[in-house]
Amino acid sequence: MILPSRGFERYHAHVYFDETSLIFAQSLREPVSNKFNVELGRVNTKLVGPHPCWSYQILFLEEEFDEIIAWLDAHRQDLTVLLHPEAGNFLIDHTQRAGWLGEPIELNLT
Repeated sequence: MILPSRGFERYHAHVYFDETSLIFAQSLREPVSNKFNVELGRVNTKLVGPHPCWSYQILFLEEEFDEIIAWLDAHRQDLTVLLHPEAGNFLIDHTQRAGWLGEPIELNLT
């Protein structure tokens, strides 16, 4: 686990999956939204932005950071999750301020 920079108001968790892990990744959405005050993004079954895998976003506030990260890490199984603050600088937020649950994956920053 590599934690992202702290001290920001809002964070994103991008849950990465592929066609073989899609159903499992989707099964995490309802429990996380029931347990925490989060906003869920759409399930992307195509590449979006810098994300090199299919993904969906979980938006959450700093006040729930520790609990959400612990829950995601305990339930993600083999999925990789990119974590980063929403601090206003897309490149820095996704690189220098980012953290990972699971194996880091190279982002498409072109």
